[in-house]
Amino acid sequence: MGWTASDIPDLTGKTAVVTGGNAGLGYETVKALADHGADVVMASRNEDKARSARESILGDSPEASISVVQLDLASIDSVEQAVQSILSAHDTIDILVNNAGLMALPQQTTDDGFEMQFGVNHLGHWVLTAGLLPTIATTPGARVVTVTSTAHHMGRSVNPDDPHLAGGYGPWKAYGQSKLANYHFAIGLQRMFEAHGVDAASLMAHPGLSHTNLQVNTVDEGGGGWSAPMWSWLAEKVGMEADAGALPQLRAATDTDAKGGEFYAPLYVNSGIPVKRPILRRFGMDKSIDTLWDVSERETGVSLDIA
Repeated sequence: MGWTASDIPDLTGKTAVVTGGNAGLGYETVKALADHGADVVMASRNEDKARSARESILGDSPEASISVVQLDLASIDSVEQAVQSILSAHDTIDILVNNAGLMALPQQTTDDGFEMQFGVNHLGHWVLTAGLLPTIATTPGARVVTVTSTAHHMGRSVNPDDPHLAGGYGPWKAYGQSKLANYHFAIGLQRMFEAHGVDAASLMAHPGLSHTNLQVNTVDEGGGGWSAPMWSWLAEKVGMEADAGALPQLRAATDTDAKGGEFYAPLYVNSGIPVKRPILRRFGMDKSIDTLWDVSERETGVSLDIA
């Protein structure tokens, strides 16, 4: 039968933070974690939509513990304010799911001048994770789950001389770069935990082809070219529903047998039950991770400091 949401253990007493928690995969992740007893922080850019999503979950699960924190990953200032809000209310963080993301947008920049997809999908989560890291590191058995995509296969490692693709922007090129950055970030963070002897784990997941607003937004924004409507149509017709698409990240976040550095994805690449997948693209990975760390610190002015 395979792993399902019913296999999530009792999470009573644990604190979880989920970015982009008001819709799609994030919503289903928040719901499943809360349904199993976790105190969940729904971190979302649009507070009104987040509060509406929270009320929807509480309508089905009145005992669920869910709070809303405003988080705009396209603004370092917003991310840092979100970190303070979260830490002011929570002494421990057992689960952080870096879920929110954008796909194949026309060229645009964040509040801080970063290419939007690299800025939101990676750099915003870099700053968030860095801010929460001291608390994560002192929470026994904590997990950080970063959501990547099969698009990481078409991405290139970050060029330190042109991380924002000013010299040749392409919507899918930028998306692939950001998703490969997510991939490298998760692996690099696990190596950091191991090097410092920290009782925490970094894992990654991808949802396959899931029917969410991600593809719809790409079409609406007009950045994905002729292929965007095709992917949107495929997601609607043959893609998994969001609750199934969220299972790989839920397994990475909660399966008691999952270990740091592991990668969870659908059995049939874009569909199926969540299973552990091998780590590929190892050639040159160490250099790519080191470069990603250097670029992320340089661009954001923020270091990942476990101490």
